[in-house]
Amino acid sequence: MRIALLGYGRMGHETEKAAEELGYSIVLKTDIDNSSDFNSDTASLCDVAIEFTGPEAAADTIIRALEYGIPVVSGSTGWLSRYDEVTDICHARNGSFIHSSNYSIGVNILFRLNEELARILSAIPGYSASIEEIHHTRKLDAPSGTAISLASGIVAGDTKYKGWRKAGEHDAEPGLIPVTSVRQGDVTGMHTVSWRSGNDIISLRHEALNRRGLAEGAIIAAEYIHNRKGVFTMADILNI
Repeated sequence: MRIALLGYGRMGHETEKAAEELGYSIVLKTDIDNSSDFNSDTASLCDVAIEFTGPEAAADTIIRALEYGIPVVSGSTGWLSRYDEVTDICHARNGSFIHSSNYSIGVNILFRLNEELARILSAIPGYSASIEEIHHTRKLDAPSGTAISLASGIVAGDTKYKGWRKAGEHDAEPGLIPVTSVRQGDVTGMHTVSWRSGNDIISLRHEALNRRGLAEGAIIAAEYIHNRKGVFTMADILNI
């Protein structure tokens, strides 16, 4: 499998190491300074593109790859207002596309458990949900895409919630899950979902010890989609 890395920051470097250890070829690496190196000629050398460009460049980069006929694994967050546009182009081009706010296998298991816990507690009065996410000081978006995905899972499982809000906002509407974002040190990523009642607290927590798990998950996604057509999720890949 020949891989184009679109976005060569910390996750791009980690994905490169993991891919090469698995015997895959990195045939193209682009970042903000050489994004034009990804063109119709270089695209013909690639079997799949793994995208970690960032919120401002992600959608346009993904669309360009789909127009070149390249399957895309997208890991950038903060651009999902254009998600429907991207998936419409993928279907129109008979392409292959997957996006996840987090490719860690453990986090995707957390997503599934989170939805199930929300479903169970929707029928039990007295519990209210909250989310906390902690990341390194260089992370640009807050809340994290993973925290927003967790909030969406709660909304899907418990009809008393309709969305999320930043914790501490005044005059918040009812039915919004408070999300606390903390930026400190070099924390890779920690997410905690808590359900509090007057008697106890139920918590689900995932802590990433490094970025390797995200890189390996992105490569697993690339292996899955590079010879398939359609729009996929990590739930499809993990069958959960």
